[in-house]
Amino acid sequence: MTKKIITGGTIVTATDTYKADILIENEKIAQIAAKIIDSEAEIIDATGKYVFPGGIDPHTHLDMPFNNTVTDDDWESGTIAAAFGGTTTILDFCLTAGETKLSNAIEKWNEKSKGKAAIDYGYHLMISDLNEETEKELPLLLEKEGITSIKVFMAYAKEFQATDRTLYKAFKIGKETGAVVMVHCENGSVIDELVEQAKLAGNTAPIYHALTRPPELEGEATKRAIELAHVAGATLYVVHVTCKEAVDEIIKAREKGYDVYGETCPPYLTLDQTALEKPNFEGAKYVWSPPLRPISHQEPLWNALKAKQLQTIGSDQCSFNFNGKKQLGLNDFSKIPNGGPFIEDRFSVLYSEGVAKGRISLNDFVDMISTSAAKIFGLYPQKGTIAVGSDADIVLFDPSVKRTISAQTHHMNVDYNAFEGLEVTGEPISVLLRGEYVIKDKQFVGSLDYGKYIKRKLAKKLSDEEAVVPN
Repeated sequence: MTKKIITGGTIVTATDTYKADILIENEKIAQIAAKIIDSEAEIIDATGKYVFPGGIDPHTHLDMPFNNTVTDDDWESGTIAAAFGGTTTILDFCLTAGETKLSNAIEKWNEKSKGKAAIDYGYHLMISDLNEETEKELPLLLEKEGITSIKVFMAYAKEFQATDRTLYKAFKIGKETGAVVMVHCENGSVIDELVEQAKLAGNTAPIYHALTRPPELEGEATKRAIELAHVAGATLYVVHVTCKEAVDEIIKAREKGYDVYGETCPPYLTLDQTALEKPNFEGAKYVWSPPLRPISHQEPLWNALKAKQLQTIGSDQCSFNFNGKKQLGLNDFSKIPNGGPFIEDRFSVLYSEGVAKGRISLNDFVDMISTSAAKIFGLYPQKGTIAVGSDADIVLFDPSVKRTISAQTHHMNVDYNAFEGLEVTGEPISVLLRGEYVIKDKQFVGSLDYGKYIKRKLAKKLSDEEAVVPN
């Protein structure tokens, strides 16, 4: 591997912004100094650019079966698109539903990712049921595979929904092992009843996906998950928070000292419920769960991010083509495959809508897009920062570029973009993974056998002390 020196750029971490050179050697950041001279090193001129740590996307669904179909982005197209968007590590959800042994699910996900990962990755292990055998297997599997997170759904009765008893048992295992328990917080049983009522009344259009999943049911489920986690003494991570009701519950819990983290996603910060009302069934493009909310919920989400009551930004990448797949629900909104294509635009949308518009600071952007996820899920300081000894996962980002997001130019394997027509400020120009180019001057130059599975360490609780990164 050729040594590299990145020079002329502005390094940005979760805590610091400064000018310096970076020496990369043997996949790691070997030195950071005002001026580095090495005649054997390749020189990378980052003048006029921010030098960010590689993005960590804690929430993806690649090559995932769902709603009687399969997502259109697999590990190859999904990880390449992620790299174009400035993401160098993803954490994907390994589904265990229907498996008699949890390890079988890991083997399936290894087969899906084998030879198809342009960037580094890990798994969250989804649990829908815990019997005597899987309760014994789970703690051993987490340690063996280096998995630090368990996912439980409180919705999707036909596919994934767990009982409160299973959720509580998962929290107990989380407490015993140190694993973070991630929860999709919606009251699935009541939602199923509302869906049936809507269809009986002849209401089948995409907008009814949102109307049958009101924010109150996200807020109620969030509070329930918080209290169950607290009783068990576990760490709770609430995925894809969309609404004021859920934010309020998270804030109240954190103020009481509960060990609760929250994630939101770019569409909830930028799009709103009216998208589901688009004519000619176009609203189906915006069907995912929890659904888009009225625009009044956006400000509470931004405020919670700024106050660090929400810590991370996940993409919730779960792409289905509009033609052929979203149209499966043409006469029944409940049959529209839930999910959207976001993996490529997560980084740029948060920078443009957050930093460029003055909603969040540059350092907080890095924290949300990379550092907090690394800390919560046991990747830090190997990932998530620019520091000596860390992996040389680096994004050269041009903050002056203005461009318009479009399906015509994105790299996801899907026929629409949920942010179509959105003008954004800033763009990743080059992306390095462990010191090797994946994206160079906006061209893919990586290898699908270079991305590797990362075994993680059990997460530590975030603290002010941990947030200080030595540079």
